[in-house]
Amino acid sequence: MKVRKAVIPVAGLGTRFLPATKAIPKEMLTIVDRPTIQYIVEEVVASGIDQIIFVTSEGKSAIENHFDYNFHLDAVLKEKNKTILGEELNNISNLIDIVSVRQKKPLGLGHAIWTARNVIGDEPFMVLLGDDMVLSKVPCAKQLLDLFDEVGESIVAIQRVPMEETSQYGIIEGEKTDREKTYKVKRMVEKPAPGTTDSDMAIIGRYILMPEIFDILDTTTPGHGGEIQLTDALLALTRRRAMYAQEFEGTRFDAGDKMGYLKAIIAYGLRHPALGKQLRAHLKEVVATL
Repeated sequence: MKVRKAVIPVAGLGTRFLPATKAIPKEMLTIVDRPTIQYIVEEVVASGIDQIIFVTSEGKSAIENHFDYNFHLDAVLKEKNKTILGEELNNISNLIDIVSVRQKKPLGLGHAIWTARNVIGDEPFMVLLGDDMVLSKVPCAKQLLDLFDEVGESIVAIQRVPMEETSQYGIIEGEKTDREKTYKVKRMVEKPAPGTTDSDMAIIGRYILMPEIFDILDTTTPGHGGEIQLTDALLALTRRRAMYAQEFEGTRFDAGDKMGYLKAIIAYGLRHPALGKQLRAHLKEVVATL
């Protein structure tokens, strides 16, 4: 089996970034010179996926428009001889085949993924959360896909976190496999209370899921806040078949958090081919004045 499709849920309200996200989707907040969602889409494309399914909601049309062709803007750029910029924008509209489905009620991440069931069909698929950005030599999504080629089962991406922060994440407990930094999942706990697990392996926003997850989500009872929790469905899936966890190579930024967003701007800015050198010099000047 080949993973051909990726689901990117973008229906959230972005309340952690209000008032900035009152009229602008949080996924359209800019990291240097492009919206955060574009980095996620580019990771998908670089990993060899064929199609993206956006799970959207009211007020998210700006995301779809960003990846669409804008005839008027293209004409204006040609008229002003801004050929390179015009080509860049056209490349964005031709990155990958994109389909959008609506999550009509805010019933959680699990429900958002379930909403894409008719587009996914009976095949494994990837899920990427727009809040999680990963800087790495090999795209994080590609690292999971390489593991899937070996094991052919569901996979969650994980990172080590300080034990005092485990209550902020879904945590997996697992046993080592012959593959480096790969674990077979034995137990999964959503935001465990202190002292209830010895594991520091936290799930981040990258998954490969088998299609059975849709049947499980269909019967999953709403949990905290009346939402259908993905973690509950993942735990049920582990009872049906194997699931693996991959400790990915790279640096992850929670762009849905204000501090994480600022860290991402600095990290991506320092790597920008045109601006990185100037930014590094500026940061040194700022630090010297503190």
